[in-house]
Amino acid sequence: MPADRDVTAQLNARGDVAVVVPAAGAGVRLGPGAPKALRLLDGEPLLVHAVRRLAAAASVRMIVVAAPPADVDAVLTLLTPVAPVTVVAGGADRQESVAAALAAVPDDVPIVLVHDAARCLTPPSVVERVAAAVRDGADAVIPVLPVVDTIKEVDAGETVLGTVDRAVLRAVQTPQGFRAPVLRAAHAAAADSHTDDAGAVEKLGTPVRCVPGSDLALKITRPIDLALATHLLTLPDPDAPQAAPPGA
Repeated sequence: MPADRDVTAQLNARGDVAVVVPAAGAGVRLGPGAPKALRLLDGEPLLVHAVRRLAAAASVRMIVVAAPPADVDAVLTLLTPVAPVTVVAGGADRQESVAAALAAVPDDVPIVLVHDAARCLTPPSVVERVAAAVRDGADAVIPVLPVVDTIKEVDAGETVLGTVDRAVLRAVQTPQGFRAPVLRAAHAAAADSHTDDAGAVEKLGTPVRCVPGSDLALKITRPIDLALATHLLTLPDPDAPQAAPPGA
């Protein structure tokens, strides 16, 4: 069996979650260079940081990465020391990459999470929170944060039309979690390209549940985001269990 279809690469045989990581994008807003997932953060590719944190989540049975087609072997070599992974050739856009990775997930894995490599510092606690909500009965789950900025609606000429009530707005992060059949159905029914898998599920009329995200799960899109992420690397996961003090 070719390496890019090796579905035996497992982290936790008792886990019920597969995580799909589309990592074939160019990341042009970061400037010229390697594909975004392979850009360096503190000396390591974003993808390495992301996979390391995904692998630390106890529910995750397997991770499937959709890599640039020319880099499948190189990405497999890069990630093998980090965690057991399956690497497939990604597509021309995010939707095609997710579909290619999803095809490598066995039918007996009930929960599939889709995670952006650019959110490479997302802590394991968010992975577990999303997976737990799907396990508890939700068809689709997204981690979110409240919107803190004032948001204006404007017209084509940049004239303000009104102020949006931010109390009903949420900033969406990843991983987004789904019952596997729901995600497969959404991709099968998708008529146009999408950048948000929950959006494709919404079009099926399926409710999407929100759970708390994390400030650590910022999306690295611009050079300034890399600088911020370098600082965030030094911060602990605020949701992680705290060790008892000596003598407690």
